[in-house]
Amino acid sequence: MLTLPNILTLSRIITVPILVFLLWPGGGWFDYALAFAVYCLMGITDYFDGYLARARGTVSRLGVFLDPIADKIMVAAVILMLVFIGTISGVHAIAALIILLREIMVSGLREFLAGIQVSVPVSQLAKWKTTFQLVSLGALILAGATPQWPWVHDVGLLSLWAAAVLTLVTGWDYLRVGIKHMD
Repeated sequence: MLTLPNILTLSRIITVPILVFLLWPGGGWFDYALAFAVYCLMGITDYFDGYLARARGTVSRLGVFLDPIADKIMVAAVILMLVFIGTISGVHAIAALIILLREIMVSGLREFLAGIQVSVPVSQLAKWKTTFQLVSLGALILAGATPQWPWVHDVGLLSLWAAAVLTLVTGWDYLRVGIKHMD
C-alpha cells in the first residue's frame, strides 16, 4: 500500500491545507508565489504518481481510489479559496461553480457505476478539460504574485471559462453513459 506512487498521491492530499493557508486573505505577493510553487509541485506529483505506478507495474486499488479524490480535493480547495479571496468574482464564479458541480456529479456517477461494475474511461476531451482547469487555477494563483502583469489574471479567467465549457460537455457525456445503466 505504501508504494511511492501512493505516497505521492497522499502527499497531495496532505499538502492541501498548506496551499489553503498560503492563499488565505492578508497574504502578500510572496505567499502567492509560494502557493504557486506548491500548486506546481502538487501537479508534478499528480503526473509522476500515475507514471511511476504504470511504469513499475505497481498500480494499486488504493492508488486508483485516491488519485481522483486527491485531484478533486485540490481543485475544490483552490476554487473555493480563489472565490473567497475575490480572485474569482462576479460572473466568473459561475464558471467555478460549474466545475465544482461537475466534479461532484461525476464522482457520484463513477461510484454508482463502479458498484454495478461499469467502467467509464477518461476521454481525451476530459483530459483537455483538466488541462485548462489546472492552467486556469495556476494562473489565478500566480496573478496574486504578479499584480504588475494583469494579463496573467486574464489568462486564468479565460482558461477557467474554457474549462467550464469543456466541463459541461464532458459532464453530459458521463451522464449519458450513466443513464443507460440506471433503472
